[in-house]
This record gives sequence, C-alpha cells and structure tokens, in this order.
Amino acid sequence: MKVLAGAPVAEAIRARVREEVAKLRERGVVPRLEAILVGEDPASRVYVRAKAKACQEVGIASRTHALPATTRPEELASLIAALNADHAVDGILLQLPLPAHLEAHRFLSLIAPEKDVDGFHPENVGLLHQGRPRFVPCTPAGILELLRFYGVPLVGCRAVVVGRSDIVGKPMAALLLQEHATVTVAHSRTRDLAAVCREGELLVVAAGKPALVGAEHVREGAVVVDVGVNRVEDPALLARVFPADPGRMAELEKRGYTLVGDVDFGAVSRKAAALTPVPGGVGPLTIAQLLANTVKACLSRRG
Repeated sequence: MKVLAGAPVAEAIRARVREEVAKLRERGVVPRLEAILVGEDPASRVYVRAKAKACQEVGIASRTHALPATTRPEELASLIAALNADHAVDGILLQLPLPAHLEAHRFLSLIAPEKDVDGFHPENVGLLHQGRPRFVPCTPAGILELLRFYGVPLVGCRAVVVGRSDIVGKPMAALLLQEHATVTVAHSRTRDLAAVCREGELLVVAAGKPALVGAEHVREGAVVVDVGVNRVEDPALLARVFPADPGRMAELEKRGYTLVGDVDFGAVSRKAAALTPVPGGVGPLTIAQLLANTVKACLSRRG
C-alpha cells in the first residue's frame, strides 16, 4: 500500500505561491490576508496562528482580528464591511465555528465574493457548481492537488464521498464531477453505508467520526482519502476503534489525547492501494491552498 503524504504536495503549492508573491512584490504589490477570529475556541486559535505563520513564510501580509465571544452581530458586520472597502485587503477569512448567537451563513454572505478566499460565499459556491470556479474551498481543492500529484486517475473513476458538508463533502463532489468522475455522495442516513463505499475506486471520507470506515467499507485496491481529524481523549474509545495500535495508546497516555482520522488506518491499509495518513495527509494541504487562493485574489483584483 502507498501512503499519500500531504507534505510534499503542500510544499509544491507553497513553492508556486512564493514565486508568484515575489513577482508581485517586485511590482510593489503585497498580497494581504485578514483573518477574523471570534471567541476562544482552542482549535480555531491554533489554526489561525498556523495560517499567519504560513503567510509570513511565503511573503503574504496578514493580520488577525481577535474579537470576544460576546461580539454583537452589528460589530462583526461592521468589521467585514470595513475590510471589504479596504483596497489593500485581498482576502478575508472568517474562522469557523462562530459563537452560537452569530449565524455563520449570514456573515459569510457579507464578505465580498472577490475577497472570499475560503470559497463559502453563495456566489462562489454557485460558480463552483457551474464549473467555472473563482475560489474553491481549501480542503477539497487541496485534495484534488494531492490526487493529481500522485497520479490518481479520475476520468471515468467511480468515486464515493462520505460526508455532505458545505466545507468538504459538497465541493469535493462538484470538483470530482468536473474531473469526469462518476460520483456518489453518502452520509449519516445512507442505507448500508459499507456497501455504498465499496463501490468506490476512490473513497473520500469527511464524516467527522473516528474510524467510521473500516475494511468492510473498502473495495480491494481502492484509493482512500481520509479528511477526518478527531481528537480522542477516551482510552476506551481508542481501544475500541484502534484495538491493534499500541503506539496510539502510548501517545494518549503521554499527551492526554491522540489524533485519529475517520478511517481505521490499520484495517484499511490491508485492502487499499493508497491511503492518506492522519496526521500528515490532507491537513497540510488546507493552509497551502488558502495561500494560493489569497494570491489568486490579489492577481484578480490588482493584476
């Protein structure tokens, strides 16, 4: 079985971005990304810091607006409007999830479509599904880069996407359709999920449930992309979903948690032809693709 590591793919994307940013800077143009973080969600804070560091490494200017969880809707709307109006800002990223009193779709829709580098604005979603995308959500865009990098054939491929989120599942299905794959989208209410998954020569799993997909879900020789990143702190749960992985149990005892995917790596690796690891698979691609989208926004807006 081949392990589809994300790091070399992410570095190839970053290398292209560095080159484009250097050319823009020679002309006095500095791409700029502004992130908005509302509240104290620990995972979001870590992710936003990683994005800022990645921007610095490739020469993109960035700033984070950290707002309290008590931020009123009109305050958040006012900040987005100000960033929309600032010509020096090329990309706006609203970190999700938002506090419960702030409805995500409302505020994502307020971001100017030409600065929506996450690809979540309704206009950009519509363009994607029409086959003429402006910005593609970063994780599925990164997965497509991964599949191309490793030479996974997509034309005529039978693909199954597990998960129907706006962030991964739906845009992933749209991208695969545009690559001429035959696509099935499965989800929590799919009858006989294992049988549906076994139809896939390519299986993309983005369900958010630890080790949901086991050997019984995978056809012999399939390519499996595991999008899930689940923080497991319960030893009983870990022993149940990864009974033959003492390394993960040792990590749990040392750190208090371990990260696992939506795929049982050990079981599935015995049937799949290729499989992404967790961590180290899809994860590095998301931020790399955000950088690419930011440069794309800058080139589109400022030439």
